[in-house]
This record gives sequence, C-alpha cells and structure tokens, in this order.
Amino acid sequence: MKITHVEVHRIHVPAADPPFRWRHGLGGSAPAGDGAVLRIGTDDGAEGVALFARPGAAVMLEDLVERVFREELIGQDPFQREWLWHRVWELDRIQELPLPTLGLIDIALWDLAGRVTDQPTWQVLGGFRTEIPAYASTSTFATTEEFLDVADQCLELGFHGIKLHAWGDATRDAALCVALREHVGPDVPLMYDGSAGFDLPDAIRLGRVLGEADYLWYEEPMREFSITAYQRLADAVDVPLLVGETSDGAHLNSADFIQAGAATFGVRTSTTLRGGITGAMRTAHLADAYRIRAEVHGSDIPNQHLCMAISNTTYYESLVTAHTVVRERHVDAAGLVHAPQGPGIALPAELDYCPELRRFAEPVS
Repeated sequence: MKITHVEVHRIHVPAADPPFRWRHGLGGSAPAGDGAVLRIGTDDGAEGVALFARPGAAVMLEDLVERVFREELIGQDPFQREWLWHRVWELDRIQELPLPTLGLIDIALWDLAGRVTDQPTWQVLGGFRTEIPAYASTSTFATTEEFLDVADQCLELGFHGIKLHAWGDATRDAALCVALREHVGPDVPLMYDGSAGFDLPDAIRLGRVLGEADYLWYEEPMREFSITAYQRLADAVDVPLLVGETSDGAHLNSADFIQAGAATFGVRTSTTLRGGITGAMRTAHLADAYRIRAEVHGSDIPNQHLCMAISNTTYYESLVTAHTVVRERHVDAAGLVHAPQGPGIALPAELDYCPELRRFAEPVS
C-alpha cells in the first residue's frame, strides 16, 4: 500500500457562542474562520483524516502541503508511521513548523490504520479503559461569584472536578482558589491553570496558597521556556506541578522536566501539542516509567482516544465557557466520557463538511 494523494479541504469553523475570554493579557475565543482537514489516501482506497481547526489553519496547512508535505508523503507506506513521524521532525529543523502542525500527518495515519482494521484507534493503540471521568475546565469569568455559580452547575451536571483559568493576578487568583475550596468542600478535586501568566516569585506565592487549599495540581503558571524556574518552583511549593503542555520537543522536552524534578504531579500530553498520537504515547510511556501521570490536554476526539489508551491519565478535560453550563455531548449525566466506537478517529459531527468528508464524521445518536 502506498500513499497516492494528500489533500487539504477547507471547512468553516464557527465562533464560540457566546464568546469567552482567558486571563488578562490573552485573547479570547477565536472568531469564525476557515479551518482545514488533512486527507491522506492510498492506492487501494484506504484514507485517513486529521482536523486542524485553529484560526488561520486553512492557509497554513495549504501552504505546508504544497511546499513540503505532499512531496514527502507521496509513494510512502502509510503503515510506516514511525518513519514518517521522525521525518516530520527532520523537516521541522529547517521549516520551524508551527507546533500544532507537527502531529497532523501522524493523526491522519492513525485514523487510516483504524479504518483499515475496522477498529477505533484507541483499540489499535492497545486500549486501557472504556470510560473516563471528566473535569470541567473553565474559561475566565468576571467575578468570584460567577466562578462559584459555574462550579455549582458543573457539580450538579456530574463533573468529577473543576479546573480554574482565572485572571492572571496572583493575589486575586489566590483569593478565588481559597473561596472555591471553601465553597465546594474538601472532597471535590480542584486544579488551577495559570496560562503562563506569572513570573517565579508570583508563581511561588500563588502555589503556596494552592498547597494549603489542597489543589490536585498546579498547571503552567509560567511560560515553559525555563526548566530551572520550574525546578525552583517545585522546591518551593507543596502543590504538585503538571508541566510540559506547550513546550516544543514532545517527549524529549518532557524528559528534561522530569529529570529536573519539576513534574511532581506529571506531564501534559496531547495530540495537538506533543506531535500527534505517536508523540503523545511516547510522552505517556516516559511518564509511566517514572510513575507519574500523563494528563491529556484538550477537548477533542483524538484526545478522547488518547484517554482510552493511556494507563496513567486521570481525567478527560471538558471546556466550560458559558455562565449557563451545558455538558458537551461526549460527557454523560454521570460525568463520564465513553470510548469512541467507530473505526479510526473521526471528525466532529457538528462541523459542515464537503461531501468527500462526510463519511469521516462521527455518528450522532
């Protein structure tokens, strides 16, 4: 079997309704725009797809396919995923590929593998579980009262924990974290994500409050450029750190966080920021060797497959962005996400696809 065609299909990605925002200094939800689907096909009709839905995705992916990816892929064996994964990293040395594009070919090839074998990709990966609890991962709301109300709704809807994305002010965020712990009591798992908003002194100050409030993990308080800064943070706080979400280098970079003693809870893994399925699984296995967690980042279908295939992950991250909370349809009334059942990975059903892509979309019952 050989790859014979590599195509990009533009798709319209609607804006979030209602729009939402992140901490001070960051942009909010993206406007409507053109996303893209990478479609890889073979001489015997087998195909696989990968969704790239970020702002500017269509222009970016069309350029990469025309200049780089198509020439590299045509004539290759689609089952040589390992070789092709390494080849993408070789290309990155000169191309400096945007981080989310490093795994697109890999995701499409894992989708193809599932479709050829008529299995969900999580089963092709080996499979570990068939359901996982979801936590509510908030966007940033205006007041403490709004956060507490959203938390009440999330718990009533069955979510198994709550992670805050707050304002990026160490003093104000610390007060919110304490208020939420007092509001929900000692038994609800709580997490905090700083979205890289702090320097080391403020990260330490906030981290000490999180430790006293018994937060499960402390995520990305600083940009992940300085592992030394994270090492010093780990030495100074009791709250466990979850690191390595946005840093380049996939498992190689995660290894340095672990070696430095900075991954005291674990490392992040994802298809989007860790080089697709292959990079994400490498990261998870690396973390497992050190008996720490590899928490899956992001609310999308490829990461649902990761959650079902990785033994040392705890939760599915489900984004909650509106004051009136509605569970995403993949989360049931008990707060669980169940393993996908269709072959391959699948595209999300809610987007409007051209006829050539509709057969790749997930079924909706």
